Amino acid sequence: MAEVKKIMVAVDDSEFSHYALQWALNNLHLFGSDVSLVLFHAQPLAVFNSAAIVGVTSPGLIETILLQQKQVSEEILARAKGICAKKNVIVETLSEIGDPKDVICDATEKLQIDLLITGSHGYGMLKRAFLGSVSNYCVQYAKCPVLVIRKPS
Repeated sequence: MAEVKKIMVAVDDSEFSHYALQWALNNLHLFGSDVSLVLFHAQPLAVFNSAAIVGVTSPGLIETILLQQKQVSEEILARAKGICAKKNVIVETLSEIGDPKDVICDATEKLQIDLLITGSHGYGMLKRAFLGSVSNYCVQYAKCPVLVIRKPS
């Protein structure tokens, strides 16, 4: 088994993501003392797609949407970073705009991540078929091992 030196936890504002982060922090010691932790937040493109559908392309509106989305992302990462600080874990944070499944997989490759940890929303087969599953996509396409943490019912 390859040595794990760099772990990335994909975070969003869901309870499932929060649980996965807590799991990672509680089990970080299993990977040794010199592991670095990266918190990653994907800013979805849905807002831009919605604006394009209704034909709104005002530069001012797009700029406002980008700013608001950046602020939300910064808040999510700050909360996650605060959780890590309470456990005396220093982390790096990163956010990218795009389809979450794509930007998460791209980031694991670009940052040379050894292990990706992501939460699972626990969708059933039907919902997963319609909505897609970020964690399932990452398991299939990330260039590193992926650990999907499912919150107990």
